[in-house]
Amino acid sequence: MSSQHRVDGHTLILLCNGGEYFPRLVSAMDGATHSIYLETYIFAADDTGRLVSEALQRAARRGVRAHLLLDGFGCADLPLSWVDELRAAGVEVLWFRPEIARFRLRRHRLRRLHRKLAVVDGLIAFVGGINILDDVPGGGLEAPRLDYAVEVQGDTVGRIHAAMRRLWLLVSWTNFRRQREHARFQFAPAASQKVTFLLCDNLRHRRDIELAYLEAIGGAQREIIIANAYFLPGLRLRRALLNASRRGVHVRLLLQGRVEYRLQHYAMLALYDELLGAGVEIHEYHASFLHAKVAVVDGYWATVGSSNIDPFSLWLAREANLVVRDAGFAESLHASLLHEMAQGAHPVAAAAWRKQGVWRHLLARVSYAAVLFLAVVFGYARGRNDNV
Repeated sequence: MSSQHRVDGHTLILLCNGGEYFPRLVSAMDGATHSIYLETYIFAADDTGRLVSEALQRAARRGVRAHLLLDGFGCADLPLSWVDELRAAGVEVLWFRPEIARFRLRRHRLRRLHRKLAVVDGLIAFVGGINILDDVPGGGLEAPRLDYAVEVQGDTVGRIHAAMRRLWLLVSWTNFRRQREHARFQFAPAASQKVTFLLCDNLRHRRDIELAYLEAIGGAQREIIIANAYFLPGLRLRRALLNASRRGVHVRLLLQGRVEYRLQHYAMLALYDELLGAGVEIHEYHASFLHAKVAVVDGYWATVGSSNIDPFSLWLAREANLVVRDAGFAESLHASLLHEMAQGAHPVAAAAWRKQGVWRHLLARVSYAAVLFLAVVFGYARGRNDNV
């Protein structure tokens, strides 16, 4: 499905699932001459993890400065032998908020590095939602997770590169390294109006991704399609979607149909009555696990990235999305989403949903309340290292 687009001096390639993403990522790393930066929430010790690990090691051995930033919770199961092997080959590895007591509820547990980014030689970038792990999960699933990434060449790569270098240096500084280099670092300005790189963090860019969604939804005139794995919008986003539907915009949501994480899944169901009542279409994806975090508005505005529309992504995690304002790019993503809705999803009928048992509705409401409670508690429990 991968499609190439020229947008405002950029070359963009839309990639669907790991089958398209990982060959492009590894090829770019194999062509690196001076630097690689890679960030991921999950780096699994499986065949895909081995593929990426070996590409990083090959690059480091030929003199490329290879940097790998791992989230401490998402990568907690990565064997230390893998990390030792990477470091022995010359790959620099850092941990974002390493887990010390994994089974203890700590107030910063949900402040995670959820970005999935890569930059090679400051010239080629990858932005999306795809973790470093085998594309088809266990449990008898035959289809890959539905997910997307974008390969980017153009001026915006400089902004992505700057953001990754900045976080690398912040994490290094937190570990008492490179203080002077950190102090001199400047964040690069936005490079393009049609191709925009957005961050969500705990400091200056806390609401950038949410505000981009609000602006696009608020200005929609014809159609909104959102595919999101963990869909729990706050009041403002929810009202924006409801208002769009009520003014005649065709609003369609592609949401998780298979239960992966029970709390988030059942919490999401608590919103169905209100959404369906306002005329919003809901399609539940059953072909595999849905991991996408993408949207298309009016066939022109599109976003691909790591941010779910839930409190954990929008309030707590470090996230990164690419927004593209281009009809050709948006149409490629639009066509892919319509195909997945037709082939791998089931529409939710309002009448059938209302006939669900009272216990299912009660479970949904209790789960929703629990998610909000956790988000508020963790969202306002701030510590001295929240900038990291």
